[in-house]
Amino acid sequence: MEKAMNIKSDGRWKPAKALLLLGLSIGYFMVLLDTTVVSVALPAIRADLGGGISGLQWVVNAYTIVFAGFLLSMGGLADKLGARRVYAGGLVLFLAASALSAAAPSLGLLIALRAVLGIGGAALTPASLALVAHAFPEPSARARALGIWAAVTGIAMAAGPVAGGLLADSLGWRSIFLLNVPLAVISLAIVLRLGAETARKRRQPLDWTGQWRL
Repeated sequence: MEKAMNIKSDGRWKPAKALLLLGLSIGYFMVLLDTTVVSVALPAIRADLGGGISGLQWVVNAYTIVFAGFLLSMGGLADKLGARRVYAGGLVLFLAASALSAAAPSLGLLIALRAVLGIGGAALTPASLALVAHAFPEPSARARALGIWAAVTGIAMAAGPVAGGLLADSLGWRSIFLLNVPLAVISLAIVLRLGAETARKRRQPLDWTGQWRL
């Protein structure tokens, strides 16, 4: 595996390394996509599930608030348990919550599931960053890989409203959550196959409450 993951002498990456970066970027793409993709589907959600303006706002805010709230703790958890393990767990949670969101029968349940999605997204982000850094130990290769990983931000933010609008108009608002399912499966398969686990800091305590203190 180590041989397959080495960089070629001409500076190009072996296919396994490029594929791993793709898998990690897909996970990060989903996390960022879900911050914007729902916004344009809110009228369709209201027509189907009802609810007032405040309830619809929580469909968006439940994800972003929980995501931001758990981000630091999930980074610590990745250090303690291993980034690959936390990434896989976050991805499974994200996949399950996305599938359940697509079948949500009420606005309240959709909001709760969006909060669960936020927990999954908070696990994916620091873990994916750690896995990229671990997979590319050589400084110049790491800089290139992190540049590609970070470029996903702009793509996801721009794609969110477009994809959300197209899917909501053509297939219904539930399809915007189903979009995550195949992406999560692809990312999980790639990372479990090619990703190496990071060093675990077993004795490092987790300060679950410290991140909430300003």
